[in-house]
Amino acid sequence: MEIPAEVQLRATIRAGSVYYFPEFFDRIPHFFIVMNIDPLTDTVIYLLCASSRIQKVYDRNTGSLTETLVEISPSDYEGFNSQSIVDCNEIHTKSLGDLIGKLEEGRLTMKPEMTESLLAKLRLGVFRSKRVPERIKGQICPEEEDA
Repeated sequence: MEIPAEVQLRATIRAGSVYYFPEFFDRIPHFFIVMNIDPLTDTVIYLLCASSRIQKVYDRNTGSLTETLVEISPSDYEGFNSQSIVDCNEIHTKSLGDLIGKLEEGRLTMKPEMTESLLAKLRLGVFRSKRVPERIKGQICPEEEDA
C-alpha cells in the first residue's frame, strides 16, 4: 500500500528538508531547501534555491555580503551531483498544500536532508542578508543566531 503524499510530506518536512521540482519559466527542476524552524505550523514554507550557475548568482549579487552566498559541493551534500550555490538573499515561498500537490502529481522528489552544519551556514546567510525581511528571518533563524 502506497503512503499518501500528504502523509509522506507532513511526516518528514523539517528545516533542512530538500525537494527537487520545476518552478521557474524554464521548467527545469531545481533543489529547494526548507528553512522554517517549524514548517508544519507555519502557513508559508520558506525555501532557498540551489543553482549550478555559480557565476551568474555572484554576478546578480554584487554588493551582497559573501556570507549570503553559500557554495555547496557534492562532497558536502550527497544530493548534489555538481558544485552549487545557494543565494540566501532570495526566499521562495510555497504553502504545504503546494508541495503536497507537486508530490501527488509526481513533480516533486524528496532528497536527503541537509546536515545541521550546512543548515547553519544557510541560516547565517539569511540572517546577514539585507534583502530578507525581519519577519521572515524570525521564522528561519533561531534566536541564538541573533547574537
